[in-house]
Amino acid sequence: MSSQSSPTTLQPAYLLHRRPYRETSLLIEAFTASAGRIALIAKGARGGRKGLAAILQPFQPLLLSWTLRGEVGTLTAVEPRELRVALNGTALFNGFYLNELLMRLLARHDPHPALFDSYEKTLHLFSGPSPDEWFLRLFERDLLDSLGYGLLLEQSVDGQPIQPHINYCYHLEHGPAAAGANERCLQVSGATLLALATGEVPGEQTRREAKRLMRAALGLYLGNKPLQSRELFSQGLVAGQPPAADSNLEE
Repeated sequence: MSSQSSPTTLQPAYLLHRRPYRETSLLIEAFTASAGRIALIAKGARGGRKGLAAILQPFQPLLLSWTLRGEVGTLTAVEPRELRVALNGTALFNGFYLNELLMRLLARHDPHPALFDSYEKTLHLFSGPSPDEWFLRLFERDLLDSLGYGLLLEQSVDGQPIQPHINYCYHLEHGPAAAGANERCLQVSGATLLALATGEVPGEQTRREAKRLMRAALGLYLGNKPLQSRELFSQGLVAGQPPAADSNLEE
């Protein structure tokens, strides 16, 4: 990438993370439709630019303008794209989880337009009347696909169609193979694999299997560092309420 690029104007984006920068500014990480994950300095956002810090909030659909030099650019304009997505309770924890996954797994300046659409869709689903943890599994699936690590869900490693009533050993870097009797492995039913492939809302057993499979698959790329959003979720359950809006944003 060149050391300097032309200005980019009013691109759809969401804030993933922010922290104070110098006396009055913010350093933000944003997920954009056109440029992927980017880092920008919002000059004066905590000072004279009235209202800017209030707009730069998670889950707010934004339009951002910026100039980029090297790894970190400068925010030149921001405006709301529509009403903020309202996430409450467990849905708020889930939103922070999505943001942390993107922060941990997306390289900067690598566009993922289909994943941006999936992220936006997932936020709106969680803000609806019936938020469902299953939406997380589908986003995790889309994230792995976008990174080039997509799971094999509709056929086994030997090319045979997945059968819903067969149990499979899922070998994370290869795919599913029919499980032998008493074989110790990451077992998952064909019904679970097909539900992940189609997005069809499943039963409770399938949900548990899908969560175990996706956690193992993401663990290959997340490494040993624990996810802060999972710790916040555990603390929030103990406290009985979600984290404050900025608890995962400013460090």
